[in-house]
Amino acid sequence: MIRIGNAPCSWGVEFADDPRNPSWRRVLSDCAAAGYKGIELGPIGFMPEDPAILGAALAENDLTLIGGVVFRPFHDPAAWDEVWDAAQRTCRALVAHGAQHLVLIDSISPRRAPTAGRAGEAEQMDAAEWQAFTDRIRAVAQLGVDHGLTVGIHAHAAGFIDFEPELERLLAETDEALLKICFDTGHHSYAGFDPVAFMKRHIGRISYMHFKDIDPVVKARAVANRTGFYDACGQGIFCNLGKGDVDFAAVRDLLVGAGFEGWCTVEQDCDPAGATSPVDDARANRDYLSSIGF
Repeated sequence: MIRIGNAPCSWGVEFADDPRNPSWRRVLSDCAAAGYKGIELGPIGFMPEDPAILGAALAENDLTLIGGVVFRPFHDPAAWDEVWDAAQRTCRALVAHGAQHLVLIDSISPRRAPTAGRAGEAEQMDAAEWQAFTDRIRAVAQLGVDHGLTVGIHAHAAGFIDFEPELERLLAETDEALLKICFDTGHHSYAGFDPVAFMKRHIGRISYMHFKDIDPVVKARAVANRTGFYDACGQGIFCNLGKGDVDFAAVRDLLVGAGFEGWCTVEQDCDPAGATSPVDDARANRDYLSSIGF
């Protein structure tokens, strides 16, 4: 059974301390009103870390906590204490509410920001840096497994796990029992690769899905102009599902054909101060997914 959830980033919540964020209670109530039964945690600190408070609010909105993301600079050895603290807190929060998925994302690096969508130009780590970087990813993955969570690596524009070869290299070098894939359709397209083709090759290792569509016109302009990721979000690079270049009907067929069970989470990153209505977009995305059999 495939279940559809949503995430706070669809309300523009990328960082817990952004003063433009909507309230966490509004995100929960909007998510439920738009027809979803599950939601992600969002950046640690956005939702209450007191299980009693968050648990009551989830129950009030008939929502399941699906998982959470550690979106931190795994690429920066000086930031390890920050990464580890966020990982520990996220694991505790997920376990407290019976969530399953811990998602690891290397956050945006200034060294990579100008080459999002430009695989041939992107700076690469040397062998020692790559080894230390991937060791940090594996250490957090082990933390998640030790907490009973399913851990997935998630490629992200302008991080050091962005392009398909980097993702596949990490997967080849890491035990599948430790690290699976949280596959984001939109980021894979942003990077310049075919998400459906990747899914065909790796469907057995995909434990969790992020559904994101991408406007090809805005994408081409952002790549050509080397637009920053959050500026591109503000320009609408992530459009409503079914309006961009991701073939969601083919995605559905692959998942169903493989017997995929569990959550697929809509993520439509946007500007929290933008002109669009997140709850309207969330409702439209749910309606679209229903129309193609999700």
